[in-house]
Amino acid sequence: MKLSRLVVNSIFLTVLVLGIAAWAVGSYRTALQTPAVTGDPVVIEIDKGDSLGEVSQKLLDAQLAIEPFWFKVLAIQKNAVNRLKAGEYELASGLTMTEILFLFVFGKTKQYSITVPEGWQYQQFAEAIANNPKLEHTLDPHNTDALMLAVGGEAKHPEGWFFPDTYRYQKHTRDVSVLKRAYEKMRVTLAQEWQNKAADLPFATAYEALILASIVEKETAIPSERPMIAGVFVRRLKMGMPLQTDPTVIYGMGERFQGNISRDDLLTPTPYNTYVIKGLPPTPIALPGLDAIRAVLHPQHSENLYFVAKGDGSHVFSTTLKEHNQAVADYQVKRHGPR
Repeated sequence: MKLSRLVVNSIFLTVLVLGIAAWAVGSYRTALQTPAVTGDPVVIEIDKGDSLGEVSQKLLDAQLAIEPFWFKVLAIQKNAVNRLKAGEYELASGLTMTEILFLFVFGKTKQYSITVPEGWQYQQFAEAIANNPKLEHTLDPHNTDALMLAVGGEAKHPEGWFFPDTYRYQKHTRDVSVLKRAYEKMRVTLAQEWQNKAADLPFATAYEALILASIVEKETAIPSERPMIAGVFVRRLKMGMPLQTDPTVIYGMGERFQGNISRDDLLTPTPYNTYVIKGLPPTPIALPGLDAIRAVLHPQHSENLYFVAKGDGSHVFSTTLKEHNQAVADYQVKRHGPR
C-alpha cells in the first residue's frame, strides 16, 4: 500500500513537472513569437552601464509587451547579458523580443542625418552642426583655427573644404566626427579628381581648382552648364582677364550684402572682388560638389568669354563683347557691366 502511494506520488510529481515544463516551454515560445511593439515605433535609449534589469524596465516603462523573466532567459541563452550596446534605438512595430535583443547586441541604433547642399558656405554648415540637438558639441564653430586642427586640416581657412553630402549619425555623436568625415571626403575627392585632370589647366595646385569650383558652383545650379561656365573662367585666367563674377563680390561683402549689388560694390576693393582683382580670390567662396570640381578640371572647349543670366536659372554664352552686351540688354534688368 505504501509502495503504491509512493508510485502514485512519483507519477503525480512527474506529471506536474512535465506539465510545468510544457507550460514554461509554451510560455517561452509565446514570449519569443509575440510582437513586443504594436502601433507607432518606440524610441528606447540605453545609457552606458545600464544593467539587463534596467533595460528590461525601460522596455516595460515604454509599454512594450515583454516578459522580463523570459527576456533575461533569452539574453543568457544568447550570451548577450553583458553585450548590450549603449545608444538610442527606434523599435518598429512588429518587432519581437528576440529581434529587439539583437538590435541592442549589434548596436543598430537610431540614425539621424544632416544634409549639406552644394553651394552652402562653411558657416551655414557649421551653424547647422552647432544647432543640432542630437550631436554632442565640442567645438566653437567660430574658432576656425581650432576647428581645422580638430578635423586634421592643413589649411586654416575652412571655406570649401567640406564635401556637400548627407551624413548619417547616431545620437550623442560628437560634432567633430561629422565635420571630419565631410572634410576627409572633400580631401580625398579633390585629390582623386586632380589626378585625372585635363591637360593645360591654369592651376598650380588642386586648391586653386577648388577655389574656381566653388565659383562655378555659385554661378549655376544647372549641371550641363557647369563645364561651359568653367570653360569661360579657365580661358579668362589663361588670358589674364578678370573673372568678374558676382558671387565673389557677394562673398567679399559679407554681412554688408543685403540682396543686391550696386555699381559701387563692384568697384569697392576686397580680396574677393574679381571685378577689381585679377586671377582667383584667396580662398573658395562656398562648398562645391563633385560636378563643379569635375567641370573645372574638365572644362568645355569653346571660344566663349562671356555669359549672362537669362532669369530662369540658365545663361546665354557669348564669344565677343558685342554679343555679350546685346545679351545683357536682352536678358538683364540690372546691368552690372561686362563679365
